[in-house]
Amino acid sequence: MRKLFAIIVLIVLSISFTFAQENDKEFRKIPSVNLKTMDGKTIDTKTISNNGKPYIISFWATYCKPCIKELNAIAEVYEEWQEEHGVKIIAVSIDDSRTCRSVPVLINGKGWEYEFYLDENSDFKRAMNVNNVPHTFIINGNNEIVWQHTTYSEGAEEELIELIIKLNNGEDISGE
Repeated sequence: MRKLFAIIVLIVLSISFTFAQENDKEFRKIPSVNLKTMDGKTIDTKTISNNGKPYIISFWATYCKPCIKELNAIAEVYEEWQEEHGVKIIAVSIDDSRTCRSVPVLINGKGWEYEFYLDENSDFKRAMNVNNVPHTFIINGNNEIVWQHTTYSEGAEEELIELIIKLNNGEDISGE
């Protein structure tokens, strides 16, 4: 009887572990949320991709000085990143309806060449479990979140590109 009970417990634990792994993989996918483009169109975040290559999602706000420092630092090397590694930056502004009018002004003034979206209601922010900005994610070619980091410090953009290179080489960066 004890052997039968032990076998049943092992089977239940095995099934539970399998479901937990499957749910973890699903959790790591980009959630489906509507965002606004800079010209007012609506897009579903599920449609964001980089043709099977990794990309970076950076949550930021116009009032966040570290966010602006991060986007400025990446802007200095972005063209090189695109040419050499095929990476794309998706910058998602969490500015609300009161401050979102300053987003295009700041973007144009800085000359940033990223793909920009507005998350005025913080729907994508909540879906991605973002509490503070800047919050940066690396997404693999299968639209799976493989790495994330909050805050910004000088030189952090070098770590980002190193992780992208590893990802392009087929390495697992989830433990980095």
